[in-house]
Amino acid sequence: MIIYKPTPKISAMTFDLDDTLYDNWPYIIEAEKGLLNFIAKAYPDSSHLSRDDWQQYKQQALRNDPELFSDMGDLRRIILTKGLEGSGYRGKALADAVQTCFDWFYFERSNFKVGEAQCQLLAKLAEHLPLVAITNGNVNTQQIGIDGYFQHTFKASRKSPMKPHAHMFDQAAAYLNISRGSILHVGDNLEKDVWGATNAGFSSAWYACDRPMQIENESVQVLPNVEIHQLDELLAFI
Repeated sequence: MIIYKPTPKISAMTFDLDDTLYDNWPYIIEAEKGLLNFIAKAYPDSSHLSRDDWQQYKQQALRNDPELFSDMGDLRRIILTKGLEGSGYRGKALADAVQTCFDWFYFERSNFKVGEAQCQLLAKLAEHLPLVAITNGNVNTQQIGIDGYFQHTFKASRKSPMKPHAHMFDQAAAYLNISRGSILHVGDNLEKDVWGATNAGFSSAWYACDRPMQIENESVQVLPNVEIHQLDELLAFI
């Protein structure tokens, strides 16, 4: 553990999920690839659409409605609607196709289990402190096996802008109803997690599971209270 700033007594922890408790990117990549194959087979009128075509629908949706940056679910539904509608699907057939494709992707995006070591750590922490999840993504916490460790999960949406915006931190602070400085937020992103938590008055711990932790290679706006290299170092706070 590297200590950058004094940390008050910790009475609760909030956790980022993607790339903190598990390496998220491989599952997203596989789900994206699989979705294109699924759409082409299940809805052959759209089989001509390439990955670049779907990316163009995504970029257009974000240009039209920047709030979609904070709502991955709404964004995907809009992309699917545009692509399938442009391929000739209409009415109930279109609505059913969008829902089917969305459900397929959401299941595959969450089609893994968090490791036993991480689960054991969360269980130990939860015996002593309330734990809350704060995520910019939309992973199914029940499907990946961590739902039972968290008292509540806050997910980014149109009404809850993604980190580093303070909204979800404010929600977590209101839910926990304790001094913000005594809440330790654990996350991999030095802007979205550490800077966001610091601006919201939280303490912060930097931990990334998806890449070498070399702070000189990161975009740093503010230092965390601590940098940890194994998640079980968090046990020092209980």
